[in-house]
Amino acid sequence: MSNCLFIRNVQIHSEDSPDPVTADVRIENGLYREIGPGLMPPEGAKVIDGRGRLLMPAMFDAHVHFREPGGEAKEDIASGSEAAINGGVTGVVMMPNTSPSIDSGTVVKMVLDKAAQVSRIPIQTSGCVTKDRAGKELAGIDSMRALGVTMLTDDGDSTGDPALLYRAMQYACEFGMFFASHCEVPELAGPRALNDGPKAYQLGIKGSPACAEEIIIDRDIRLAHAAGAHLHIQHVSSKLGMETIQWWKQRGDVKVTAEVSPHHLMFIDEDIGDFDTHYKMNPPLRTRADNEALLQGLKDGIFDLLATDHAPHTPFEKAQDFTAAPNGITGLETAVVSMHDRFIARGELTWDVMVKRYSAEPRRMMGLPAIPVEVGGTAEFLIFDPEAETTFTNEFMKSKASNTPFLDKTLKGRIDLVAREGEILLER
Repeated sequence: MSNCLFIRNVQIHSEDSPDPVTADVRIENGLYREIGPGLMPPEGAKVIDGRGRLLMPAMFDAHVHFREPGGEAKEDIASGSEAAINGGVTGVVMMPNTSPSIDSGTVVKMVLDKAAQVSRIPIQTSGCVTKDRAGKELAGIDSMRALGVTMLTDDGDSTGDPALLYRAMQYACEFGMFFASHCEVPELAGPRALNDGPKAYQLGIKGSPACAEEIIIDRDIRLAHAAGAHLHIQHVSSKLGMETIQWWKQRGDVKVTAEVSPHHLMFIDEDIGDFDTHYKMNPPLRTRADNEALLQGLKDGIFDLLATDHAPHTPFEKAQDFTAAPNGITGLETAVVSMHDRFIARGELTWDVMVKRYSAEPRRMMGLPAIPVEVGGTAEFLIFDPEAETTFTNEFMKSKASNTPFLDKTLKGRIDLVAREGEILLER
């Protein structure tokens, strides 16, 4: 980016109001210097015509799988971070279910050192609760904390021993760390990732009931309540699971946050059709009634965050039969455009909710400041064209993986520019 960027007549969206403010924006040395109507661009400034386009804070995803170390054929930090930029995301939190697992200061340092070398955006990582996510003994929590890890999770596995999780909560919350839970009773859920309902019966696959998730949601919040810890519930998929979180939040005596993923707002188990593995994920897709309830929960603030659970796999893996194929869907590149196409363009959601849940609140949860568009603030933003279209071809996407139902589909909306701290990271 030149020292000065001038965006003319753009609609500015914030977390504070559903109504945008139309203004000119002058950015110099990575900071917002002037915002208002009728401004004049300085000589030598790079001028962008913002008419009909939207400017908003860049997004932040607190739940991604970059597979490094150990799974680089699916994704690595370099490709994952470029996928994030392609989707308007300028900060992420990696999950620790890698190989080896991110369960010690040694592995954390390796990951962060690699990120510093190859990523154009800041990368944070979570750390495991237990060694190798095996649920038997505590991971190297203190050594990870010393390197800046604040989120602990055995993501992909529910921490099976509640006594061990309780002890970890008692220990780690003293140091300002918090816990994120993938909620699942393995004996109930099974290795299936298909909702227990008519579609599972039709396909002849034993389904995974929502109560397998809901039981652990309640269990882990109760443990956090007893330990005085902050607990974050990941990728909630059912109405009753959301209502359990709402009940605990209304009590007011436990710090619990929660996230919902775009795919659990958009798709249902019926979309699987004849064993389409692009729709196989964990927790599984549920019903239209669940979708509608979860979307309302996002609007109402029962869900603090939107997070993609970006989970890349190779085409070979996803081409296996439904029971053998791995769970997961990519989401970093499709989240903003698909949320616009499915909900915002249809008047079912407003941009202020999107900015709050997918930019401001994820940053705050991770101990970072939000990045509003305001004079004196850091210019970390995206420009979005709501009338343009995006076709998610393999050539368009920067991720190594393309396991998404949106592959080769055209959706309404396009991210035209992404910038961070004085540098244009993406310009179409």
